Amino acid sequence: MKCPFCGRDNTRVVDSRPVEDTNSIRRRRMCESCGKRFTTYEKVETIPLSVIKKDQSREPYSRSKVQDGILRACYKRPIPVEKIEEIMDSIEGEIFDRADREISSNQIGEIVMEHLQALDAVAYVRFASVYREFKDVSTFMEELKKFMEP
Repeated sequence: MKCPFCGRDNTRVVDSRPVEDTNSIRRRRMCESCGKRFTTYEKVETIPLSVIKKDQSREPYSRSKVQDGILRACYKRPIPVEKIEEIMDSIEGEIFDRADREISSNQIGEIVMEHLQALDAVAYVRFASVYREFKDVSTFMEELKKFMEP
């Protein structure tokens, strides 16, 4: 591992520990040349996951696309960024723990909605309105009634 400060490749691991809720390991390293410390993360490399879109085309899974949808749904809501990262990790855990290397965009949307429903009702309805393509107010009201029922 090259030192980000001096560029030499003689670094040693000072401390290692697993990162909670992910398949990553956090390593503290120290450069033998300049003595500075830095952190690296190692992540298990997985087989690429393909997403089957509504039009049956396929594209590689993109964390940023899912995260963008969640961030839009949570816009101006009192939800800490750490909580959003937690549900992103949890969603990815569900997606990647599957035996299949393909998943439909519908399945991803349903998983995201489950997590948002538990997190924040407004964020859930925002996401659902785009994901389920609400055509009119009555469809929107049907989704809201699910929250109002005891």
